[in-house]
Formats: sequence, C-alpha cells, structure tokens
Amino acid sequence: MRFIKSNYLIIFLLLSVLYGCAPSVTNISEESLPYDRLVKKLEGNRRKINTFIGNGILNVESTQLTAKGNFEVSIKKPDSIKISIYGPWGIDLAHALVTKKDFIFYDVMNNTVYKGEINKPVLQEIFKVDLSFDELVDAFAGAVNLTDKLRLDPTEYDNAGEDYIMTYADSSKKVKSVYQISQKKLEIKKYGYYKFPNNLILQSTFSDFKVFEDVPIPFKVLVENKQNKQKINIEYRNIKVNTEIEDLNLSIPSDAEIIEW
Repeated sequence: MRFIKSNYLIIFLLLSVLYGCAPSVTNISEESLPYDRLVKKLEGNRRKINTFIGNGILNVESTQLTAKGNFEVSIKKPDSIKISIYGPWGIDLAHALVTKKDFIFYDVMNNTVYKGEINKPVLQEIFKVDLSFDELVDAFAGAVNLTDKLRLDPTEYDNAGEDYIMTYADSSKKVKSVYQISQKKLEIKKYGYYKFPNNLILQSTFSDFKVFEDVPIPFKVLVENKQNKQKINIEYRNIKVNTEIEDLNLSIPSDAEIIEW
C-alpha cells in the first residue's frame, strides 16, 4: 500500500525503534545517590514536562532511506503529538497527528490523508517496529521512561565514577538494558539495549543539554539500531516546555484523498 511506502512516514517512526534479584552494587561512593533514589529523581524529572515544542534538523540513515530535513514537533501529554516535516525553503512535505486512540498522516505532496486507529499490532505492521504511543512521545522529547524500574532493583550498579551506570538484566529473555547518567547534573547520557552476553542491539546517545524548569533536556539525540542498520540524528534549534498548547489538529484541504487504515 502507498501508506507503507511513504518515506516521510518512515522518518517519523524510525526514531521510536526510539525504551527480582538483589543488585550487584559495585564501586560505592558515599556521596552518590542509591539506585532507588536515582531512579525516582530521573522519572520525576521526565514527568515534570507536560508540553514540549521543538524544531530542528532530522537526519535519517537506513537501508530503506537516507534523508535530511527540517521538522517541528508539538507534544501535549498525555494524549497527543504533532510532527511536521519541511523541505528546502520551508516547503511543506508531511504532517502527522498521533493520539493514544488514532492517527492522521497528511502527505502534502500527494494531497493524500491516511488515518486509522492506533494500537501496537497496527504500528508494528506499518512501521516494522515495536512501538507504543508513550515511546513515540518520549523519543521526540529526548526522554527515557523508567516507570517499570521504580520497583525493580538493578542487577548491577556502579556509582563511584563521574557517571552512574545501571544495568537491568532479564535472564529469561536473555537481554539487558544499561543506563549511563551523569552524577552532577543527572543527565541521561546513554542508553544501550543488549542481547546476552554483550551484543548491542540499540543505542541512544543524548548530548548538548540545557536545563528547563530544573530538568536537563538534550538538544542532540542520536539513535542507532545496530540490528536493523538504522541511524537517526536529531538536532534541536529551539525547545520550549510547559507552555500552553491549544488542541492539536491538522489543516486538511477539502479535496485531499482520504485512505482509511
């Protein structure tokens, strides 16, 4: 279907590919945070951001597509995200509005609208990635969701150096997640997802942080999917958080072709 072949739609979702035992705690520093307090602080920071508006450059490299363009994103938690892609000289290329219930994607160049209900099986069929709405929001906001770690002990915890290193291993699935967080500023600098023993599948790197309402937010996000040979580089020019956003919507011409998904 044309929906699957849309390059702009692939750009939107590649980013979301942008995420019980007692822990082995090593290299203890008395001045550092214990892991339970650290996770609570990080997750508390993520939840402080209720709205997010940003614009910048999105660069995508994959076996399917190599593209670079300007983009804008508006996020209104907990239920909506709007993404726009622009070509040279500010030409409209595509717009997408995604909520927890449904999505609308407008291909401006072909004057075609794709719409349907949102759920994980549909997203996996269309975009070939394991994606949820919340993961999409966190990806564009440069955030890492640690909700499932609030009541889970890390299998390894190193807090003696300049960075905290937290490892969560799942022996039943033979995978592990590793987080690197700066001690002084609590910036989540890197996230890695591995298959046992140390086969790196996905890595997200965050840099060029600026503080908004006591929350460090990265202006640069690099996501590398080693398994699927995908690389996405986001560089924000401007970011605003927690400003009032009216209801998000798309302006669709009356003569646009509409395809129900």
